[in-house]
Amino acid sequence: MIAASVLTTIRGQVAELHAELPRNDLVVWTAGNVSARVPGEDLLVIKPSGVRYDEITPENMVVTDLYGNLVEGVLSPSSDTAAHAYVYRHLPHVGGVVHTHSTYATAWSARGEAIPCVLTMIADEFGGEIPVGPFALIGDDSIGRGIVETLRGHRSPAVLMRNHGVFTVGADAKAAVKAAVMCEDVARTVHICRQIGEPLPLGQRDIDSLYARYQHAYGQESAS
Repeated sequence: MIAASVLTTIRGQVAELHAELPRNDLVVWTAGNVSARVPGEDLLVIKPSGVRYDEITPENMVVTDLYGNLVEGVLSPSSDTAAHAYVYRHLPHVGGVVHTHSTYATAWSARGEAIPCVLTMIADEFGGEIPVGPFALIGDDSIGRGIVETLRGHRSPAVLMRNHGVFTVGADAKAAVKAAVMCEDVARTVHICRQIGEPLPLGQRDIDSLYARYQHAYGQESAS
């Protein structure tokens, strides 16, 4: 049986990370969500449905199994829980999932167009273009299937689900939030670039080199 202290810690982390979404202009009103896998358990912690961001607390985070069934909590889980749960079931390396409707990245999704790898930041974080996933309706695991099918063929931790929005994944929830923030940033930059001319693509060798450096040699942990 999982220790109550573990769930308390994860609830706190997930609640705190939700604040990054409005802080970085990735969501409005109650849209969007962050979830985290409970290590060693077939469980996840996620935001409840329809709760405003200034009302989110560790105590009102909900726990579900990996089929979206409520395990702990008094509120209904997010309407996107089935998609999150499907990702956790089929991508065991994923420890966090984020969904946003951030303006620029969602505009790319409405066009059904991948964000091309024309910036070093895109190569660093996403390892190539940010791909587009298929259109799917909310309510079952169809969105989750589209996320998994798309990301299995890419290094990208982000996918633009067509006519819907952004889903990102990470080794933990913080990494997934970071990917969501960076996805919106590069979506905006590439859009602006296209207003004044066609962006210049990066070569595959340079993309691979940038990705390897950023993933394995960048930051304090790698340098220590």
